Amino acid sequence: MIWIFIIALIVGLDSLTKFLIVKNIAYGTQIPVIDHFFYLTFSKNSGAAWGILQNGRLILVPISIFISAALFYYLYKSEHKMVKISLSFILGGAVGNLLDRMFREGGVVDFLDFYFGSYHFPTFNAADSFVVIGSILLIIYMLFIYKEKENGDTKLEEKEETLGMERSES
Repeated sequence: MIWIFIIALIVGLDSLTKFLIVKNIAYGTQIPVIDHFFYLTFSKNSGAAWGILQNGRLILVPISIFISAALFYYLYKSEHKMVKISLSFILGGAVGNLLDRMFREGGVVDFLDFYFGSYHFPTFNAADSFVVIGSILLIIYMLFIYKEKENGDTKLEEKEETLGMERSES
């Protein structure tokens, strides 16, 4: 199953980048990559996205496990490649951050730090990036590829025009 490999690769990449940041940058230090735009900054987030549920580890760990199990179930059941890719990306990122929440004191390590003029985008990590990319792919699938059958059946059917194929009438 290539999907398990993709998830493991994302978790490994996320773990490696966090390890390198923790070992090489002092907490709170900001290293400019592109002045006034992109910095490597070692910070920790004890909450979820954008710092919501700060110090909510006792809530976030079980919720993350439950959601990851549900996503894995859908990954296993899905027959469409784009759904499998998007769920693999989301799962890889979710598991990467879950491991941080479970085993790293103080929360999830974040280090990608962007400024857009005077706006400071919340610091994030590789796992967060894969969750966002996977979510975007899933939204694209839902908007442009997924189609319910005309009789109301919710079974997945690809839009023929998306794949450049026409259905032959018998």
